[in-house]
Amino acid sequence: MTASVSLLGLATAVPPFVLEQGDIAGRTHVLFGPLFARFPQLADVFANAGIARRYSVRPVDWFYRPLDWGERAKAYVEGASELFLKAAREALARSRLSPADVDIVVTVSSTGIATPSLEARVGQVLGLRPDVVRVPVFGLGCAGGVAGLALASRLARAEPGKTVLLVVVELCTLAFRRDRAAKADVIATALFGDGAAAAVLRAGAERAAIARIGSAGEHLWPNTLDIMGWSVDPVGFGVLLSRALPRFVEQRIAAPLQRFIDGAELDPAARLVCHPGGAKVLAALESALRLAPGTLADERAVLKDFGNMSAPTVLFVLERAHASGQAGPCALSALGPGFTASFLALDLTMPGPHSHDGRLRPEPQYAA
Repeated sequence: MTASVSLLGLATAVPPFVLEQGDIAGRTHVLFGPLFARFPQLADVFANAGIARRYSVRPVDWFYRPLDWGERAKAYVEGASELFLKAAREALARSRLSPADVDIVVTVSSTGIATPSLEARVGQVLGLRPDVVRVPVFGLGCAGGVAGLALASRLARAEPGKTVLLVVVELCTLAFRRDRAAKADVIATALFGDGAAAAVLRAGAERAAIARIGSAGEHLWPNTLDIMGWSVDPVGFGVLLSRALPRFVEQRIAAPLQRFIDGAELDPAARLVCHPGGAKVLAALESALRLAPGTLADERAVLKDFGNMSAPTVLFVLERAHASGQAGPCALSALGPGFTASFLALDLTMPGPHSHDGRLRPEPQYAA
Protein backbone atom coordinates (compact mmCIF):
# COMPACT_ATOMS: atom_id res chain seq x y z
CA MET A 1 0.00 0.00 0.00
CA THR A 2 1.30 3.48 -0.83
CA ALA A 3 1.92 6.21 1.76
CA SER A 4 -1.35 6.76 3.56
CA VAL A 5 -3.66 9.74 3.66
CA SER A 6 -5.84 10.32 6.72
CA LEU A 7 -9.60 10.57 6.39
CA LEU A 8 -10.37 13.05 9.16
CA GLY A 9 -14.13 13.36 8.78
CA LEU A 10 -17.01 12.02 6.71
CA ALA A 11 -20.60 13.26 6.58
CA THR A 12 -23.71 12.81 4.46
CA ALA A 13 -26.83 14.85 3.74
CA VAL A 14 -30.17 14.43 2.02
CA PRO A 15 -32.73 17.01 0.86
CA PRO A 16 -36.05 17.61 2.64
CA PHE A 17 -38.65 15.94 0.40
CA VAL A 18 -39.33 12.23 0.99
CA LEU A 19 -40.34 9.94 -1.86
CA GLU A 20 -42.04 6.84 -0.45
CA GLN A 21 -41.66 3.97 -2.89
CA GLY A 22 -45.29 2.86 -2.71
CA ASP A 23 -46.54 6.36 -3.45
CA ILE A 24 -44.16 6.78 -6.39
CA ALA A 25 -45.18 3.40 -7.81
CA GLY A 26 -48.83 4.44 -7.80
CA ARG A 27 -48.09 7.79 -9.39
CA THR A 28 -45.93 6.20 -12.06
CA HIS A 29 -48.83 4.08 -13.28
CA VAL A 30 -50.54 7.34 -14.15
CA LEU A 31 -47.47 9.06 -15.56
CA PHE A 32 -46.40 6.11 -17.71
CA GLY A 33 -49.83 4.56 -18.30
CA PRO A 34 -49.40 3.48 -21.94
CA LEU A 35 -45.97 2.03 -21.25
CA PHE A 36 -47.30 -0.05 -18.36
CA ALA A 37 -50.09 -1.28 -20.62
CA ARG A 38 -47.49 -2.63 -23.06
CA PHE A 39 -45.08 -3.87 -20.38
CA PRO A 40 -47.10 -4.65 -17.22
CA GLN A 41 -44.08 -6.39 -15.68
CA LEU A 42 -42.51 -2.96 -15.21
CA ALA A 43 -44.62 -2.62 -12.07
CA ASP A 44 -42.40 -5.29 -10.49
CA VAL A 45 -39.44 -2.91 -10.69
CA PHE A 46 -40.79 -0.88 -7.77
CA ALA A 47 -41.57 -3.91 -5.62
CA ASN A 48 -38.25 -5.64 -6.29
CA ALA A 49 -35.91 -2.64 -6.13
CA GLY A 50 -35.16 -3.12 -2.42
CA ILE A 51 -36.04 0.54 -1.79
CA ALA A 52 -38.45 1.89 0.80
CA ARG A 53 -37.89 5.61 0.33
CA ARG A 54 -35.68 8.21 -1.30
CA TYR A 55 -35.19 11.95 -1.04
CA SER A 56 -35.62 14.78 -3.51
CA VAL A 57 -34.72 18.47 -3.74
CA ARG A 58 -38.20 19.16 -5.13
CA PRO A 59 -41.64 17.95 -3.98
CA VAL A 60 -43.18 15.19 -6.08
CA ASP A 61 -45.85 17.45 -7.58
CA TRP A 62 -43.11 19.60 -9.14
CA PHE A 63 -42.30 16.77 -11.53
CA TYR A 64 -45.80 16.77 -13.03
CA ARG A 65 -45.03 20.06 -14.80
CA PRO A 66 -43.42 20.26 -18.23
CA LEU A 67 -39.78 20.97 -17.41
CA ASP A 68 -37.06 22.31 -19.66
CA TRP A 69 -33.30 22.73 -19.30
CA GLY A 70 -33.67 26.12 -17.64
CA GLU A 71 -35.98 24.92 -14.88
CA ARG A 72 -33.93 21.79 -14.24
CA ALA A 73 -30.70 23.79 -14.16
CA LYS A 74 -32.15 26.28 -11.68
CA ALA A 75 -33.33 23.45 -9.43
CA TYR A 76 -29.90 21.82 -9.69
CA VAL A 77 -27.96 24.92 -8.68
CA GLU A 78 -30.28 25.66 -5.77
CA GLY A 79 -30.57 22.10 -4.47
CA ALA A 80 -26.94 21.10 -5.01
CA SER A 81 -25.68 24.28 -3.34
CA GLU A 82 -27.78 23.60 -0.25
CA LEU A 83 -26.62 19.99 0.01
CA PHE A 84 -23.00 21.00 -0.60
CA LEU A 85 -23.14 23.35 2.38
CA LYS A 86 -24.85 20.82 4.68
CA ALA A 87 -22.46 17.98 3.94
CA ALA A 88 -19.32 20.15 3.95
CA ARG A 89 -20.14 21.89 7.23
CA GLU A 90 -20.80 18.59 9.00
CA ALA A 91 -17.67 16.90 7.65
CA LEU A 92 -15.51 19.84 8.75
CA ALA A 93 -17.17 19.91 12.17
CA ARG A 94 -16.47 16.20 12.65
CA SER A 95 -12.87 16.87 11.65
CA ARG A 96 -12.67 19.74 14.17
CA LEU A 97 -11.66 22.09 11.38
CA SER A 98 -13.09 25.31 10.02
CA PRO A 99 -13.76 26.13 6.36
CA ALA A 100 -10.80 28.53 6.49
CA ASP A 101 -8.53 25.52 7.08
CA VAL A 102 -9.36 24.07 3.66
CA ASP A 103 -6.62 24.44 1.04
CA ILE A 104 -8.12 22.39 -1.80
CA VAL A 105 -11.76 21.60 -2.56
CA VAL A 106 -12.82 18.85 -4.96
CA THR A 107 -16.43 18.89 -6.18
CA VAL A 108 -17.83 15.80 -7.89
CA SER A 109 -21.21 15.97 -9.62
CA SER A 110 -22.66 14.61 -12.88
CA THR A 111 -26.39 15.34 -12.58
CA GLY A 112 -26.30 19.02 -13.49
CA ILE A 113 -24.18 21.73 -15.03
CA ALA A 114 -23.12 24.85 -13.16
CA THR A 115 -20.64 27.45 -14.36
CA PRO A 116 -19.39 28.97 -12.09
CA SER A 117 -19.09 25.59 -10.41
CA LEU A 118 -20.73 24.74 -7.11
CA GLU A 119 -17.78 25.41 -4.81
CA ALA A 120 -17.35 28.86 -6.35
CA ARG A 121 -21.02 29.62 -5.75
CA VAL A 122 -21.05 28.57 -2.09
CA GLY A 123 -17.42 29.20 -1.11
CA GLN A 124 -18.00 32.60 0.44
CA VAL A 125 -21.13 31.43 2.28
CA LEU A 126 -19.26 28.39 3.60
CA GLY A 127 -16.23 30.47 4.59
CA LEU A 128 -13.59 29.11 2.21
CA ARG A 129 -10.52 31.28 1.72
CA PRO A 130 -10.21 33.25 -1.54
CA ASP A 131 -7.01 31.36 -2.39
CA VAL A 132 -8.53 27.88 -2.06
CA VAL A 133 -7.71 25.61 -5.01
CA ARG A 134 -10.89 24.46 -6.76
CA VAL A 135 -11.17 21.15 -8.65
CA PRO A 136 -14.66 20.56 -10.12
CA VAL A 137 -15.16 17.11 -11.69
CA PHE A 138 -17.99 16.08 -14.04
CA GLY A 139 -18.93 12.86 -15.85
CA LEU A 140 -17.95 10.09 -13.42
CA GLY A 141 -21.54 9.13 -12.63
CA CYS A 142 -22.00 6.43 -10.00
CA ALA A 143 -18.23 5.86 -9.84
CA GLY A 144 -17.68 9.43 -8.66
CA GLY A 145 -17.73 8.70 -4.93
CA VAL A 146 -14.79 6.29 -5.08
CA ALA A 147 -12.97 8.10 -7.90
CA GLY A 148 -13.47 11.45 -6.15
CA LEU A 149 -12.11 10.15 -2.86
CA ALA A 150 -9.16 8.69 -4.75
CA LEU A 151 -8.49 12.03 -6.48
CA ALA A 152 -8.75 13.93 -3.20
CA SER A 153 -6.30 11.52 -1.56
CA ARG A 154 -3.83 11.94 -4.44
CA LEU A 155 -4.00 15.71 -4.07
CA ALA A 156 -3.46 15.43 -0.30
CA ARG A 157 -0.53 13.08 -0.84
CA ALA A 158 1.00 15.43 -3.41
CA GLU A 159 0.82 18.41 -1.03
CA PRO A 160 1.64 17.25 2.51
CA GLY A 161 0.13 19.43 5.19
CA LYS A 162 -2.65 20.73 2.96
CA THR A 163 -6.27 20.03 3.90
CA VAL A 164 -8.50 18.70 1.12
CA LEU A 165 -12.29 18.91 1.22
CA LEU A 166 -14.19 16.54 -1.08
CA VAL A 167 -17.89 17.15 -1.75
CA VAL A 168 -19.91 14.70 -3.84
CA VAL A 169 -23.45 15.80 -4.68
CA GLU A 170 -25.95 14.30 -7.09
CA LEU A 171 -29.56 15.24 -7.84
CA CYS A 172 -30.69 12.25 -9.85
CA THR A 173 -34.39 13.04 -9.55
CA LEU A 174 -33.99 16.10 -11.78
CA ALA A 175 -33.46 13.79 -14.75
CA PHE A 176 -37.01 12.40 -14.41
CA ARG A 177 -38.56 12.22 -17.88
CA ARG A 178 -42.19 11.46 -18.59
CA ASP A 179 -41.97 12.69 -22.19
CA ARG A 180 -39.83 9.75 -23.39
CA ALA A 181 -41.72 6.89 -21.72
CA ALA A 182 -38.89 4.39 -22.18
CA LYS A 183 -38.26 1.36 -19.99
CA ALA A 184 -35.04 2.95 -18.71
CA ASP A 185 -37.03 5.97 -17.50
CA VAL A 186 -39.37 3.77 -15.44
CA ILE A 187 -36.40 1.93 -13.93
CA ALA A 188 -34.70 5.24 -13.12
CA THR A 189 -37.91 6.47 -11.48
CA ALA A 190 -37.85 3.39 -9.23
CA LEU A 191 -34.16 3.58 -8.30
CA PHE A 192 -32.72 7.05 -8.05
CA GLY A 193 -32.72 9.71 -5.34
CA ASP A 194 -30.76 12.80 -4.30
CA GLY A 195 -27.98 13.11 -1.75
CA ALA A 196 -24.52 14.40 -0.91
CA ALA A 197 -21.44 13.35 1.01
CA ALA A 198 -18.32 15.22 2.11
CA ALA A 199 -14.92 14.10 3.34
CA VAL A 200 -11.89 15.87 4.79
CA LEU A 201 -8.41 14.51 4.07
CA ARG A 202 -4.80 15.27 4.90
CA ALA A 203 -1.58 13.38 4.19
CA GLY A 204 0.11 11.52 7.01
CA ALA A 205 -0.95 9.49 10.02
CA GLU A 206 -3.28 11.85 11.87
CA ARG A 207 -4.09 10.54 15.35
CA ALA A 208 -7.81 11.26 15.13
CA ALA A 209 -8.30 9.85 11.61
CA ILE A 210 -11.25 7.56 11.06
CA ALA A 211 -9.48 5.82 8.18
CA ARG A 212 -6.17 5.65 6.33
CA ILE A 213 -6.47 5.81 2.56
CA GLY A 214 -4.02 3.90 0.40
CA SER A 215 -3.88 2.84 -3.24
CA ALA A 216 -6.46 3.63 -5.92
CA GLY A 217 -7.21 1.95 -9.21
CA GLU A 218 -9.56 1.94 -12.17
CA HIS A 219 -10.58 -0.42 -14.95
CA LEU A 220 -12.23 0.71 -18.18
CA TRP A 221 -13.85 -1.96 -20.33
CA PRO A 222 -13.63 -1.29 -24.09
CA ASN A 223 -16.73 -0.96 -26.27
CA THR A 224 -19.09 -0.42 -23.33
CA LEU A 225 -20.18 3.21 -23.77
CA ASP A 226 -23.82 2.17 -24.10
CA ILE A 227 -24.12 0.49 -20.70
CA MET A 228 -24.62 3.64 -18.63
CA GLY A 229 -24.64 7.39 -19.10
CA TRP A 230 -26.65 10.39 -20.25
CA SER A 231 -28.24 11.38 -23.51
CA VAL A 232 -28.81 15.10 -23.97
CA ASP A 233 -31.70 16.89 -25.69
CA PRO A 234 -33.58 20.20 -25.31
CA VAL A 235 -35.60 18.87 -22.36
CA GLY A 236 -32.65 17.72 -20.27
CA PHE A 237 -30.58 14.67 -19.47
CA GLY A 238 -31.97 11.26 -20.42
CA VAL A 239 -30.79 8.18 -18.58
CA LEU A 240 -28.95 5.45 -20.49
CA LEU A 241 -29.11 2.20 -18.54
CA SER A 242 -28.61 -1.18 -20.17
CA ARG A 243 -30.68 -4.11 -18.97
CA ALA A 244 -27.49 -6.19 -19.38
CA LEU A 245 -25.76 -4.36 -16.51
CA PRO A 246 -26.28 -6.97 -13.73
CA ARG A 247 -25.13 -9.78 -16.01
CA PHE A 248 -22.10 -7.75 -17.10
CA VAL A 249 -21.16 -7.14 -13.47
CA GLU A 250 -21.52 -10.81 -12.60
CA GLN A 251 -19.26 -11.86 -15.47
CA ARG A 252 -16.65 -9.11 -15.53
CA ILE A 253 -16.04 -7.46 -12.14
CA ALA A 254 -14.11 -10.19 -10.31
CA ALA A 255 -10.87 -10.14 -12.33
CA PRO A 256 -10.12 -6.38 -12.18
CA LEU A 257 -11.09 -6.21 -8.51
CA GLN A 258 -8.76 -9.10 -7.69
CA ARG A 259 -5.92 -7.44 -9.62
CA PHE A 260 -6.47 -4.27 -7.62
CA ILE A 261 -6.53 -6.13 -4.29
CA ASP A 262 -3.32 -7.93 -5.19
CA GLY A 263 -1.59 -4.76 -6.39
CA ALA A 264 -2.64 -2.82 -3.29
CA GLU A 265 -1.44 -5.70 -1.10
CA LEU A 266 -4.76 -5.76 0.68
CA ASP A 267 -5.65 -8.57 3.05
CA PRO A 268 -7.71 -11.10 1.04
CA ALA A 269 -10.28 -10.90 3.82
CA ALA A 270 -10.65 -7.13 3.42
CA ARG A 271 -14.20 -5.86 3.76
CA LEU A 272 -15.79 -4.80 0.49
CA VAL A 273 -17.66 -1.49 0.52
CA CYS A 274 -19.63 -1.31 -2.72
CA HIS A 275 -21.81 1.19 -4.47
CA PRO A 276 -25.36 -0.26 -4.23
CA GLY A 277 -26.54 0.41 -7.76
CA GLY A 278 -29.64 -1.70 -7.28
CA ALA A 279 -30.83 -4.98 -5.81
CA LYS A 280 -29.91 -6.96 -8.93
CA VAL A 281 -26.46 -5.38 -9.10
CA LEU A 282 -25.80 -6.25 -5.44
CA ALA A 283 -26.84 -9.85 -6.05
CA ALA A 284 -24.57 -9.92 -9.10
CA LEU A 285 -21.66 -8.57 -7.06
CA GLU A 286 -22.12 -11.22 -4.38
CA SER A 287 -22.28 -13.93 -7.03
CA ALA A 288 -19.24 -12.66 -8.93
CA LEU A 289 -17.14 -12.26 -5.78
CA ARG A 290 -18.29 -15.56 -4.27
CA LEU A 291 -19.86 -13.90 -1.27
CA ALA A 292 -22.72 -15.47 0.60
CA PRO A 293 -26.10 -13.97 -0.37
CA GLY A 294 -26.86 -11.06 1.93
CA THR A 295 -23.18 -10.32 2.71
CA LEU A 296 -23.49 -6.74 1.47
CA ALA A 297 -25.88 -5.84 4.27
CA ASP A 298 -24.81 -2.21 4.75
CA GLU A 299 -25.19 -1.65 1.02
CA ARG A 300 -28.74 -3.04 1.07
CA ALA A 301 -29.64 -0.95 4.11
CA VAL A 302 -28.47 2.25 2.40
CA LEU A 303 -30.28 1.28 -0.80
CA LYS A 304 -33.48 0.68 1.19
CA ASP A 305 -33.37 3.98 3.04
CA PHE A 306 -32.03 6.29 0.32
CA GLY A 307 -32.17 4.57 -3.06
CA ASN A 308 -29.36 4.93 -5.56
CA MET A 309 -28.05 8.50 -5.23
CA SER A 310 -25.30 7.85 -7.78
CA ALA A 311 -21.82 8.99 -6.67
CA PRO A 312 -22.36 9.74 -2.95
CA THR A 313 -24.10 6.43 -2.22
CA VAL A 314 -20.93 4.42 -1.56
CA LEU A 315 -19.85 7.07 0.98
CA PHE A 316 -23.18 6.58 2.78
CA VAL A 317 -22.25 2.88 2.99
CA LEU A 318 -18.77 3.72 4.28
CA GLU A 319 -20.21 6.02 6.92
CA ARG A 320 -22.65 3.33 8.02
CA ALA A 321 -19.88 0.72 8.24
CA HIS A 322 -17.73 3.03 10.33
CA ALA A 323 -20.58 3.99 12.66
CA SER A 324 -21.36 0.31 13.30
CA GLY A 325 -17.82 -0.23 14.59
CA GLN A 326 -16.32 -2.04 11.62
CA ALA A 327 -12.53 -1.71 11.46
CA GLY A 328 -9.63 -2.94 9.40
CA PRO A 329 -8.81 -3.08 5.69
CA CYS A 330 -11.51 -2.28 3.15
CA ALA A 331 -11.77 -2.09 -0.61
CA LEU A 332 -14.18 0.52 -1.94
CA SER A 333 -15.72 -0.26 -5.30
CA ALA A 334 -18.10 1.57 -7.62
CA LEU A 335 -19.15 1.21 -11.24
CA GLY A 336 -19.91 4.08 -13.57
CA PRO A 337 -20.22 5.23 -17.16
CA GLY A 338 -17.39 4.41 -19.45
CA PHE A 339 -18.07 1.55 -18.51
CA THR A 340 -15.62 1.72 -15.65
CA ALA A 341 -14.85 0.40 -12.18
CA SER A 342 -13.16 2.57 -9.55
CA PHE A 343 -11.37 1.04 -6.55
CA LEU A 344 -9.80 2.44 -3.40
CA ALA A 345 -7.99 0.76 -0.53
CA LEU A 346 -8.46 2.07 2.98
CA ASP A 347 -8.11 0.95 6.56
CA LEU A 348 -10.85 1.88 8.99
CA THR A 349 -9.00 2.81 12.17
CA MET A 350 -11.90 3.19 14.56
CA PRO A 351 -12.78 0.00 16.43
CA GLY A 352 -16.09 1.41 17.60
CA PRO A 353 -18.18 4.55 17.89
CA HIS A 354 -15.50 6.41 19.87
CA SER A 355 -12.84 8.71 18.54
CA HIS A 356 -9.16 8.29 19.47
CA ASP A 357 -9.46 10.83 22.28
CA GLY A 358 -12.20 8.78 23.93
CA ARG A 359 -15.09 11.05 23.04
CA LEU A 360 -18.26 9.51 21.70
CA ARG A 361 -18.34 9.82 17.92
CA PRO A 362 -21.79 10.76 16.59
CA GLU A 363 -23.97 8.33 14.70
CA PRO A 364 -24.65 9.21 11.06
CA GLN A 365 -26.76 12.35 10.78
CA TYR A 366 -28.51 12.54 7.43
CA ALA A 367 -29.17 16.28 7.35
CA ALA A 368 -32.36 17.23 5.59
